[in-house]
Amino acid sequence: MVKFHFKGPPVGDAADLSAECERQLLPVIREIVQSAEAAGWNRKDVLLVIVELAWEFYETGRTDL
Repeated sequence: MVKFHFKGPPVGDAADLSAECERQLLPVIREIVQSAEAAGWNRKDVLLVIVELAWEFYETGRTDL
């Protein structure tokens, strides 16, 4: 299992922030998808749910993470 310790954002422009966030999140998302696939879930379905959840958190400003 991946242990996730998000590090603070880099000083720089939005591209730097985006790239660093992606670098830190990619292993976690990859592990979620691989675990789901191993349990018989469809890869595209899992990725779609991740996108939908992220969008819901973005739009509603949910704090119940």
